[in-house]
Amino acid sequence: MTYDSLSAQVAPHLPLLAALRETRNITRAAELLGVPQPTVSRRLAALADALGAPLTVPDGRGIRLTRAAELLAEAASRGLAAVENGVRLAREEVSPESGHVVLGFLHLLGRSLVPSLLRGHRARYPGVRFTLVQGSRQDMVDRLAGGELDLALVAPLPAVPSLTSAGLVDEEILLSVPAGHRLAGRHSVRVAELADEEFVLLEQGYGVRTLTDELCAAAGFTPKIAFEGQESDTVRGLVAAGLGVALLPRFGPGTPAGVAEVPLSPRPYRTIGLVWRAEEPMTPAVTGFRDHVLTTAEASP
Repeated sequence: MTYDSLSAQVAPHLPLLAALRETRNITRAAELLGVPQPTVSRRLAALADALGAPLTVPDGRGIRLTRAAELLAEAASRGLAAVENGVRLAREEVSPESGHVVLGFLHLLGRSLVPSLLRGHRARYPGVRFTLVQGSRQDMVDRLAGGELDLALVAPLPAVPSLTSAGLVDEEILLSVPAGHRLAGRHSVRVAELADEEFVLLEQGYGVRTLTDELCAAAGFTPKIAFEGQESDTVRGLVAAGLGVALLPRFGPGTPAGVAEVPLSPRPYRTIGLVWRAEEPMTPAVTGFRDHVLTTAEASP
């Protein structure tokens, strides 16, 4: 008999082995399991036959486990503990009150939008656990499509057949320049006026980078790249240091030190939205948070 075959026969009897290890008595083991004593005796005999060795020997009014049975019983106790933990996690996973949500989002959204959404949901479901993952738009879309994320907050919304999305808010994109820049005091600036400027850009794969490239292309030029970064705060810091200009969402609240934010003409916007896999069942916890996000967006002015 192979180990796999023997394991398949032993597995259903793990609770019996654990009960015998605890009670050292067939009658009490039967009571603990809620089955008749003859049933325990038959299962024990069948298990001994499968193993090819006795599992118990008489010991006064009770029994004593053989060495082979002790080894199996110890493994059974560990295995049952792991199963019980797995059952608990599985129950939490399918419960909106105590499940688990893996949420991906852009770095920029971690400043206010994500904390606000989490605070509102946690007030209703304090037992739900979140794993938060940040990255570029393309990274979030790829990881969502690959099953690593349950939901993602990105901008702009992806046109991917396997994903479903819902717009939440339109966010204006502004020109960020050093405080002493020639355009810092303007009421508005056309993108075409930036053709000779050096740009500080986010790397390829970030939504703001894609939008910047598209706006510059529509204005008839390719931006001159001075620096590329992975976070908007780094980009703003480089702008403040006089190393270039950037197109970014409003900093808020207030304006970052050393940077002037100037509206563009016409005013460009990007849509921030929630994305999830289409036609794939969600756990109640994930569904609950998705619905909370969508309801919150509908209630916003």
